[in-house]
Parts: sequence; structure tokens; C-alpha cells
Amino acid sequence: MTQNAPVLIVLLPVTAALLCMLLSRIGRNLGSWVVIASIVASFLCTVDCLYQVLAAGGTPIHYWMGNWEPPIGIEFVIDPLNGLIVTVITFIAMLVSFYGRPFLRDEDWLHVGGYYTLFGLMTVGMCGMVITGDVFNLYVYLEIMSLSGYGLIALGGKKSMVAAFRYLLIGTIGASLYLMGVAYLYAMTGTLNMADLATLLADRLNSPLFALAVACFVVGFGIKMALFPMHGWQPDAYTYAHPGAVALIAGCMSKVPAYSMIRFLYYIFRVDNVVVQHVLDVIGVLGIAAMLIGSIMALAQYDFRRMLAYSSVAQIGYIAIGLAMGNLYGFIGAVLHIVNHAFMKSSLFLVIGGIAYRFGVVNLYRLGGLNKKLTISTITVTLASFSMIGLPPTCGFFSKWYLLLGAYTGAQYFYIVILVISSLLNAVYFFRIIEQMFVQKEASLSEVYKPVGAKLGLPLEMAVPILVLGVGILVLGFCSVDIVTDIIKMGLPEVFVR
Repeated sequence: MTQNAPVLIVLLPVTAALLCMLLSRIGRNLGSWVVIASIVASFLCTVDCLYQVLAAGGTPIHYWMGNWEPPIGIEFVIDPLNGLIVTVITFIAMLVSFYGRPFLRDEDWLHVGGYYTLFGLMTVGMCGMVITGDVFNLYVYLEIMSLSGYGLIALGGKKSMVAAFRYLLIGTIGASLYLMGVAYLYAMTGTLNMADLATLLADRLNSPLFALAVACFVVGFGIKMALFPMHGWQPDAYTYAHPGAVALIAGCMSKVPAYSMIRFLYYIFRVDNVVVQHVLDVIGVLGIAAMLIGSIMALAQYDFRRMLAYSSVAQIGYIAIGLAMGNLYGFIGAVLHIVNHAFMKSSLFLVIGGIAYRFGVVNLYRLGGLNKKLTISTITVTLASFSMIGLPPTCGFFSKWYLLLGAYTGAQYFYIVILVISSLLNAVYFFRIIEQMFVQKEASLSEVYKPVGAKLGLPLEMAVPILVLGVGILVLGFCSVDIVTDIIKMGLPEVFVR
């Protein structure tokens, strides 16, 4: 299993997803349990791969499909950086796969099977995008992730159909631009292998075709990661997506294109050339706008889900300015924020789903007394809110700290000002939630579902993931000082190693 662990990361869940409908027809919950088991196994494979890479001092694992040697064959590559990212993705997918079960308790086999088929495929798409070493293979996984994401968003109800259709239209443009960029690179080099591209592009970095390819990739990934002003699909998608899956959609789906942009700009195109430097300047401007406008829009919301959706626009801005800094600390801050935000935003959407599941409301001004009814959820919201603001010792503090160091090191002091302003805006709208839960008088809420004899306030499948991610925010904060940053440093691009 160890030898084939890289391919099993995607092979196990894709096989389970393809069999899910048939198994669900045989037994209503059989298909869902098989998909859940496959994601658990996939997580164990990612842990195994990451352990192997770290034990080898950061030496990447190369897995050749069908034993065809690259650049002719397709390979999976697992290094410290993407090993960390794919482990986070499968861990969160594993938790959310259990979390979604209570939302399907009254559905027939067709809906249960369809939901878990899409859930498994989206996990496959995200993992494949992260670990593939082939640019066209990345497009295939991008489409798998996107198509299954459209379906999971559409399953949220009537309003979600419009949100999913809008995302489909805009997302198709993003995927098409990415594919055009791949075509330009292939025309220039005759290869699709990422490592081969990095070598062959070295003497073509000043050509107009290269600049056009870079623009296609940046806009394509910008749409998929909801980078301002290409975020128009995102607020409705996060607000109306299926409540059982939105934590994975909001927590991980936009981070995978962000990581892919990092891989292209820093590892394939090399950040130290003129074209990429100009692109990073543009990304920095867009990141600043995202941080300010996303935070201001979040302040104006009363729907908890929509507030977090606009907050995600701002948080993507943090990643963007980290990339734009073009230095070691900015790079570490950007990658660290991808990992941290996956935990923070997933935990918050898990809590929202739990509130909606039990009380049927998501209004920010009807959370009074929630600390007495959903204690675990309240603790998790508090920890996640502190982390989003950037208070120590939560994980959000450390990614913002590295971003501040990157801005200071690069003498880009305007980024420091924007980071402080955005964090203050975060404090305003997240402390508003904490005030509602702990200070305001108890809201009159109707019990849509009340677990019989349970002290957790929610079914066990929902309460445990909420608790685990809440604790994970603290654990990740303590680990960010040494362990996580050391893993990131082991996988630094060549420009920072020289």
C-alpha cells in the first residue's frame, strides 16, 4: 500500500463514488458508507505519503502512471508543500462526510447516493489538482472538482439552482482560460509535464506568448479562487449550497486553485522574471481591494452564511498579497493562510449548518443565548472568530504575522496598513457574532430538530467534526510556530533556496 499510496489518494474515492449509486440502490446508506470509508482511507494515504517525504528530508515522491516515464507519461508528485495541502483537504473532507449524514436522514436512496457520489468526486478533483505533475491532468481534475461542486451547490434548494448555474457559466470561462494557457505552453515547449515545463521555459520567459499564457492562468485561477473582482459567483454559492457540503466547498474548493496559482508562478514560471513580477503587482492590487471590499461587504450582512462568504473574499485577498510580496515570508504567510483558512472557514460553516439544522435560522441577530443551547458550537465559533481576527495563539495569528514580516522585509509598508485595517474590520463583524451569542438576551427560536437525550445539542456526526475543527484551530496555532512552517520551508521554490 505504501508504494501505491499516491495513486490510492484519488483511486479509492473515485472508485467508491462511481459505485455509490448502485450500492445505494441495494441499500439506502450502503453507498454513502463506502464513500466515507474511501475518504478515510485516502486521508491515511496522504498521511503516509507526507510522512515518507518528511522522513526523506523533503525529497519528493514521484509516481508514474502505468510505469510510463515523464514527460511522456503522467505522474503524481508529492513534496512537503502539496503533501501538507492534500492532507488538510482529505482530513476536512473526512470530517464533513460524516457531518452531512443527518441532513439526508429523510431522503430516499437516489438523493443519498447522488449527494455522496458528488461529494466523493469533489474530493477526488481537489486531491488530483494538488498532487498531479501534469498541467493537462490538472485541467481534468479541475473539471471534476468544478462539476461536482456545481451539483452540490444546486442540491441546496431553489435559490441554489440559480447560484449553481451562475457559477457554472463563470467557472466555465475560468476553466477555458486555463486550458488556453495550457495550449500556449504546449505550443512553446511540446510538453505538459510541470518539471519539464519549468526547464524548457527558462529561455522563453520574455516571449509575448509566455505573457499571454501567464495572463490566462492568472485569470482562470482567479475566477476559481474567487479573487476580486472575479468573485461574483461566490456569495450566492456559499450562501445557498447544500448545508452538509458547504463547509468543504467554502473551506477547500477555493484554496486548491490558490495553491495551483502558487505552483505555476513560483515553481514553473519562476517568480524572478519580469513578466511574473508585473503579474504579481496586479495580484497585489486585487488582493488589497479584496481585503477591503470583502470586509466592508461582510459588515453589511445579516445572514451568517453571506457574511462568511464575503469574509472569504477578503481572506483570499490575504493569500493574494502574500503571493504578490514575492519574498520568503510572504510566501510562507500565503501558504500558511491557505491551511489555516481551510480550518477556520470549514469550522464556521459547520456551525452554521448545525444552527440551521436545529433551529432553521441563520440570521445573525437571532443568536442570543446560543451559548446555552449549542455549547460546543459556540466555543468553536469563538475560537474561529479569534483566529479570523488574528489573535494569538490561534492559527490565524501566525499566517498574518508572516504576512506582516513579508511586507516589512520587502519594504512594502502599505500592505502592513491594509492588513491592520482589514483585521480591525474582521474584529468588528466577528465580535458582533460573539456579542449576540454571549451578551444579548436569549432569542425565541423554534426547535426544528432536538436530539433526544443528547447533551451535545446536535447529532454526534455533527458535533464531533465541529469540536475537532475547533480544537484543530488551537492545535494548528501551536504547531504553526515550528512544525507547519518547517514543512513549508522544506518545500520552498528554488528562488528562495539559492
